[in-house]
Amino acid sequence: MPFNLSALNSYALVLTGFGAAFLLALWISFIIWTFRDIRGRSRDPLLRILAVLIVALLFLPGIVVYLFLRPAQTIEEEYKKTLDEEALLQTIEEKTLCPSCGRRIREDWLFCPKCQTKLKRTCQDCGRAVDLAWNICPFCGTPAPEIQFESPASDDLLTSLPAEKTQTRS
Repeated sequence: MPFNLSALNSYALVLTGFGAAFLLALWISFIIWTFRDIRGRSRDPLLRILAVLIVALLFLPGIVVYLFLRPAQTIEEEYKKTLDEEALLQTIEEKTLCPSCGRRIREDWLFCPKCQTKLKRTCQDCGRAVDLAWNICPFCGTPAPEIQFESPASDDLLTSLPAEKTQTRS
């Protein structure tokens, strides 16, 4: 069986062409992936250019270098993390503001020191600060002085009504 060297050279040439085309496509796809990835991780244009250049010039070692040096979180992940931290801090601090001037006030103040707005009243029985909108003291159960829970007697209601005049038809 004769060995055809020219056929072997043509097969090797075709395989080399496919291998080169595959490596070229892989190289271009790594460059595109790097550009898209760094765009989601950094806003710095110089860092973006350097990352793409490292991958474009060094190919496979460049991808490894880029994977080691790239920012750990995307911009969106950092933004969400910052929002979560701010929400947590706001729930911890829970700022109370004066309804009139908007200045920060403390929870135990009865008056705003800036605009002198009455913020709370003191309970008549226990002397603790009670919110103005509350009808009852949450500490001792005393009703607010402006609120009366007793219903007037039915005789009092009847006497307070004006007498109706009865008209007879003729």
